[in-house]
Amino acid sequence: MQQLTGLDASFLYLETGATSGHVCGVALLDPSTGAQRLTYDVLRTVVEQRLHLLPPLRRRLVPVPFGIDRPYWVEDPDFDLDFHVRELGLPAPGGPEQLAEQVARIAARPLDRARPLWEIFLISGLAGDRLALLVKFHHAAVDGVSGTEVLTTLLDQTPVPPPAEPAPPWQPEQVPSDLRMWLRGLAGLAAQPLRALEYQRKVLASLPATARFVAQTPPPNVSGEVARWLVSGAAAQGRPLELPGVVAPRTSFNRPVTAHRRWAYGTTSLAAVKQVKSAFGVTVNDVVMAVCAGGLRRWLQAHDELPSQPLLAMVPISVRTPAQQGTFGNRVSGMIAALPTHLPDPVERLRAAHEAMRAAKEQHGAVSAEVLMDVTQFAMPALATQAARVAAQLRVADYVNPPYNLVISNVPGPRSPLYLAGAQVEGYFPVSIVTDGQGLNITVMSYLDDLDIGLVSCRELVPDLWDLLGYLTDSLDELVAATATA
Repeated sequence: MQQLTGLDASFLYLETGATSGHVCGVALLDPSTGAQRLTYDVLRTVVEQRLHLLPPLRRRLVPVPFGIDRPYWVEDPDFDLDFHVRELGLPAPGGPEQLAEQVARIAARPLDRARPLWEIFLISGLAGDRLALLVKFHHAAVDGVSGTEVLTTLLDQTPVPPPAEPAPPWQPEQVPSDLRMWLRGLAGLAAQPLRALEYQRKVLASLPATARFVAQTPPPNVSGEVARWLVSGAAAQGRPLELPGVVAPRTSFNRPVTAHRRWAYGTTSLAAVKQVKSAFGVTVNDVVMAVCAGGLRRWLQAHDELPSQPLLAMVPISVRTPAQQGTFGNRVSGMIAALPTHLPDPVERLRAAHEAMRAAKEQHGAVSAEVLMDVTQFAMPALATQAARVAAQLRVADYVNPPYNLVISNVPGPRSPLYLAGAQVEGYFPVSIVTDGQGLNITVMSYLDDLDIGLVSCRELVPDLWDLLGYLTDSLDELVAATATA
């Protein structure tokens, strides 16, 4: 058995009736490049032959009674591959809208915690005789980088798959009794004080760097903002306290989410992004943030809700070391950066995004990633889960401004073609997570010479997701046009 880390388990705690902790990805496939037709049986064989390379696929959760400690992974003695590998067909005409609607339905359904936390769907009926592969993994088992490694393990670098390697014997485990798990949980509780002392030592070691950053970048005059809020009568009128750069402004997608999802996807040119990067001396990440700022600005204007201050975006960061490559679970942290939606000029937005990302990286670097991740080790599962449910029931996101408005993630992907049983992957589009207070997520993944964009939202909060996708494309076009005079 292997116990989940606090960070892994946190994706279980956030789940409510409206929020799920899994992530998905959709690969568009051209079956004409393969020597044989890609069918369900062929896909099942590929997965079966590579199970030994992907340990999370045969592990299921075993909770600790009463939620007194984090759950464990166990090699599932009842593992059933047919339950996890599935197929379905799209209704005509099989265009992007039909695919997106089906993906949104699947993404909205929670995974069965009594089984290994993943599913794979082979989807047929796409226009142009294309196929799609939908992979669905719980974030408790994989993060963005390890999820990409799962995908590339199932895929090949050539149209002709290499001969299957013989798999070593697999030994399932007996699911331990509740009594045994309860005793483990008690032992875990007994060790908490020692873990807390070690965590305290790490925090104290990081204080000098934190103090230096705060001295160099003083926070806004929070007390002054609070006083003005009280004197103006805004508090008595129930208007939220706005702290620029500290608390995110409220938008229509910063409210409690429902269980319904929308998904939209598209591709843009990585060469165009690099053209902007080189012309203005910024990074690819800076360009992605500026593109998102421009697209969101236009969407907010269309809905007559553009704030006068920038939005705040949470940007996940992989902290996986070279020695941890090929391992699974979560090695991810995050930083919060201002998203300059308040600026009308695209070049000014790009420069502001560059400065915001630089400042966010400095702030994030002031505290070690290990310290930031270790804080999740001390949440008792029962209390954390109950807290998430109470917050959802009370609709806290209706009354409290969010710490950030949305998540924007840029995941590096492979630069060479990939194949599934001979069928070439034409694009890979992420489907990430939305939660109460953050009902919109933008995730970008590079593949070959493209950036594949996946937008996911709560259906009731952002129903016009395809419009936002178009605004993102327009935002990049503005920046490309600006390079002519850079």
